[in-house]
Amino acid sequence: MAALALAYAVAPLATDMYLSAFPRMTRELGTSATGIQLTLTAFMTGLALGQLVIGPLSDRWGRRRPLLTGTGTSVLAGVLCALAPNVGLLVGARFAQGFSGAAGIVVARAVVGDRARGTGAARAFGLLMMIAGVAPVVAPLAGGTLVDAIGWRGIFLVLAGLAALTFVGALTLVPETLPAGQRHSSDTLRRMGALLTDRVFVGYVLAFAFGFGVLFSFLAASPFVYQNVYGFPVEAYGVALAVTAFGFTGTSALNRRIVPRFGARRLLCVGLTVMGTCSAVLCLLAATGLLVRPVAVPLIFVAVSSLGLVAANATALAVGRAPQSAGSASAMLGGSQFGLAAVVSPLVGLGGEHTALPMAAAMVTSALVAGAAVTFLARDAAEG
Repeated sequence: MAALALAYAVAPLATDMYLSAFPRMTRELGTSATGIQLTLTAFMTGLALGQLVIGPLSDRWGRRRPLLTGTGTSVLAGVLCALAPNVGLLVGARFAQGFSGAAGIVVARAVVGDRARGTGAARAFGLLMMIAGVAPVVAPLAGGTLVDAIGWRGIFLVLAGLAALTFVGALTLVPETLPAGQRHSSDTLRRMGALLTDRVFVGYVLAFAFGFGVLFSFLAASPFVYQNVYGFPVEAYGVALAVTAFGFTGTSALNRRIVPRFGARRLLCVGLTVMGTCSAVLCLLAATGLLVRPVAVPLIFVAVSSLGLVAANATALAVGRAPQSAGSASAMLGGSQFGLAAVVSPLVGLGGEHTALPMAAAMVTSALVAGAAVTFLARDAAEG
């Protein structure tokens, strides 16, 4: 499980570890802030598309081959990022890094789906969700510490080293979990189309993606809301962000302990109810001008923390609907998650930098869609 955890963590680390180096990269590469931000967009796009491609391939070729190929390619992409002489080549290398790094995420979920079902799967996915919560917080903090010592190119070499460590871990510790007799050689689009006709599966995928939509809405708007609206200093904002992320991680840990007793579907519904209620109150207060800092921060904390009950259980329930196509199911989960992230992030900035209302509106909309997906599409599903 340690090797899978590392594979799952590398892509989130690669997303954020170089953020503090943006100003320096702008100067050294002779480009604009928009050009540097495009390197992040390219990575996220590659991460989404990579999961949609690699997941179904893992159903056809087995888990180890795509995982080893992806992590090996990610090593090379990290080195290319470190050596890039201009922003154009860096954008291309970042797309390749995201596309290949997607193998760690999508195959890790598929391996868990191969090995476990029901509450056992929910507990294992809970561990992966804990990692997904910690990595985005650790990455910028680590990057901020490293950038002065080794520069932004050195950060990409560190990421290449982590990818190499993942390759070695996958090579030595991750067995093949999909026997040859259970692999599918049929058309990828037909298999994924079959999953889309299962409304219960679609309901859980939408709950997963839009549950993360609440988190993405907060992350994209939080620098402006916390610093411009509520006057947090930069250091205090970093602490608040870390506390919120560890709230999500703590709830994921709690879910692992209690899911055998209460079941995945029941805990998913509890998480969605809490998430929707807090987001609705947040939006109402923001719309009426009554959203003061002592109220806003706890509401955001609880709303985001409830994702720990949503993400792991929605993943387990969705993958459990497709035991013969766990790779394709995992791909659709990851593709929808990061595809939605690319849409949500710019939307929360439409209302300007001095109001929390766009963030709150995006959060409550995401929470309501997630809740409706389970209520109406997965309403007659069996308890997980």
